[in-house]
Amino acid sequence: MKFRHEWKHEINASDFITITQRLSAVARPDAHGNEGNYIIRSLYFDNSSDKALREKIDGVNRREKFRLRYYNNDISYIHLEKKSKYNGLSSKELVQVSNTDVEKLLNGKYQWLAEPKTPLTNELYSKMMSQGLKPKTIVEYERKAYIYKPGNVRITLDYHIRTGMLSTDFLNKECILIPIRNPNVIMEVKWDGFLPEIIRDTVQLKGRFSSAFSKYAACRIYG
Repeated sequence: MKFRHEWKHEINASDFITITQRLSAVARPDAHGNEGNYIIRSLYFDNSSDKALREKIDGVNRREKFRLRYYNNDISYIHLEKKSKYNGLSSKELVQVSNTDVEKLLNGKYQWLAEPKTPLTNELYSKMMSQGLKPKTIVEYERKAYIYKPGNVRITLDYHIRTGMLSTDFLNKECILIPIRNPNVIMEVKWDGFLPEIIRDTVQLKGRFSSAFSKYAACRIYG
């Protein structure tokens, strides 16, 4: 498991314009989107006591969360992901799953996760059985992403964050989503061993400091 450094900053619309102008001069747009732009929809898992939510709010040093994710409304390519945090570092494991299997899961049919699939699907099944994890809520937002090769740096700016409240209608592209109460942009900077000074200077904004903002936690405010 490879861990990476991560900074998060809450910024406003004016900051967003400033940062994108700066980044356009030194970094390249993420090739996976249209000039680095794409839409992300995730479905997060939690249990009846809100283990993942509580651990995030309480700042637990070692924690994890599971989610399903697809991009640009394309349900033909879905990932099951596990994001882990340890001592301020983060890592992500993922495996592709079919929309047919996801539909089974959403209908309460979990057994396929326990079949000889992958260690990650098997782990989710085990924790659904032992911890009571289940699909909890949809989180959707738009992203603008940049890449800077030295240091394997990735800068993302997430905005128009929307919540499905308690809906788990993950595959329905027309399901109702509502904006979260905080309309700010979330800038994340991730890197491996070192953060190049040019990027460090580029993403610095007066009066903006690293935060522990969680899109999942923000989208759980309604339930």
